[in-house]
Amino acid sequence: MKIGIFDSGVGGLIMTRAIVDTLPKYDYIYLGDTKRVPYGPRSQKEVFQFLKEGVQYLFEKECTLIIVACNTASARALRKVQQTYLPKYFPDRRVLGVIIPTAEEVSTAKRIGIIATAGTVKSGTYALEIQKLNPPAVIFQQAAPLLVEYIEKGDMKRAEKALETYLKPLIAKKIDTLILGCTHYPIVKNVARKIIGPHVRVISQDECIPQKTAEYLNRHPEIETMLSKKRHRSICLTKETKTIDVLAARWFGKKIKIEKVKI
Repeated sequence: MKIGIFDSGVGGLIMTRAIVDTLPKYDYIYLGDTKRVPYGPRSQKEVFQFLKEGVQYLFEKECTLIIVACNTASARALRKVQQTYLPKYFPDRRVLGVIIPTAEEVSTAKRIGIIATAGTVKSGTYALEIQKLNPPAVIFQQAAPLLVEYIEKGDMKRAEKALETYLKPLIAKKIDTLILGCTHYPIVKNVARKIIGPHVRVISQDECIPQKTAEYLNRHPEIETMLSKKRHRSICLTKETKTIDVLAARWFGKKIKIEKVKI
C-alpha cells in the first residue's frame, strides 16, 4: 500500500518532494488535477466532487493514506469526505489535510496573517482551527486570486509582483507570523520572506507538513505497517503541463514517469 498526495496542480508536487525527502523509504503516488486548476474560485460542491474523484482514484491505486495538499480542498471538502465518504466506502483508509497541522505551528503567535486562495479565505477554516488552539490570536486573512495561476504558468515575475500587492495589507496590520496557506506558495516563500521582513515568521507548508506526517505515522502503527517500502514514486496528472514536467525532472530525476490520467 502507498501514500497518495493529491492537489490541484504544481503545489502538491512541492509537498511530495518535501515529504519524500523526509520519509524516503515509502512508496508514493502524486495526483495533480491540473486540468481543473485552480480550485480557489470553484464552488464548494465542485471542490467536494473533485476531491472525491481524486481520493477514489488514489484508493484504487492501492493508497492506504492520502494527504490532501490542496488547502482549498482541505478547507471546503475534506471534512465531508472524512465523515460521509470514507465510512461508507473505505473505512480502513485515511485522508488527511494540511490546515490543522499548519494551525498547530502558530499556537503561540499573537498577530497572524494568512495569504490563501479566495476559496480558502472564504471558508474561514484557518481562523476557526487557529482560534481553537490559540484563542487570543488576532487573525487577518488576504485572498490572493491570481497567485496560483501565475505560478502554474511559471510566470514568476508576475507572481512576485502580485505577492507584493497581496502582502501589503498584512504588513500594515503589523503581523508577527505569516501563513502561506496554499501548497503552491512555497515556490515564492523566499520572496515572501524578503518582502515581509526578518521580524515576521513565515510558515511554509513544505517545511512543516513532512514532519507532521512522520509524527502521524509514529502515532498510527496500524497505518504505517501497511505501507510498502520500495521507494517507488509515480506522478499522475489530469493534464500535462510544461511547468510540472520541468519541476518533476529537476526534483525527481529525468527518468521519473509522468502519466496522464482521467479521474
